[in-house]
Amino acid sequence: MSPLFLTGLLEAVVAALFMNIYIVGLNQLFDIEIDKVNKPTLPLASGEYSPATGVALVSAFAVMSFGLGWAVGSRPLFLALFISFILGTAYSINLPFLRWKRSAVVAALCILAVRAVIVQLAFFLHIQTFVFGRPAVFSRPLIFATAFMTFFSVVIALFKDIPDIEGDRIFGIRSFSVRLGQKKVFWICVGLLEMAYCVAILMGATSACLWSRYATVLGHAVLAAILWNRSRSLDLTSKTAITSFYMFIWKLFYAEYLLIPLVR
Repeated sequence: MSPLFLTGLLEAVVAALFMNIYIVGLNQLFDIEIDKVNKPTLPLASGEYSPATGVALVSAFAVMSFGLGWAVGSRPLFLALFISFILGTAYSINLPFLRWKRSAVVAALCILAVRAVIVQLAFFLHIQTFVFGRPAVFSRPLIFATAFMTFFSVVIALFKDIPDIEGDRIFGIRSFSVRLGQKKVFWICVGLLEMAYCVAILMGATSACLWSRYATVLGHAVLAAILWNRSRSLDLTSKTAITSFYMFIWKLFYAEYLLIPLVR
């Protein structure tokens, strides 16, 4: 923890935040009619923002993201922003051979590539090679984070469509929830997360560092138990309950970043 590290961290977080706003905003621009069914309170679907305002906002944030990445001068950071921009655009934009969200497999691969691989590797390399000027040595926590977040990214890609099944079915989005049903996809997601926690517990148990072993095993066991307890009581007939559970998964996702630094 040093001013140098905190500056490098802030550069990555702000640039990534701007790019994330672009990606999410672009998706809403091309999903206005779907969101009127699935998420009518969103600003574009509700009419709070006009499409022109939406275009101006996403364009501004894309420019600010690339501008900050260029000004920083970090190749790993700029590459992460560029790949995220390409995948996020291809995921949403309605042009020939694009709008990859229409394919459940390709949509899942887009989310996995960004959340599980690019975020972990590029930000690590940004800090290690650009900020600290160290050689790129792939550490145990980095390998663990990439593997664990692969499970989480698949779950996020699958679960995000469970509350949106009605609008997706109407507008021809062939998500796994539309094809397999909400209940089956829900339990697949829970099973994948519990599997990830079991692997994390086993990996923690093999650590040679005693404090790391106890912290990672206990931490992942507690999160796994909370997930299982909450999943058993979920009402799959309630869209509000499903949406709340989806936000709970994001809380588990970010809670993991408190445990990753403890892996040794």
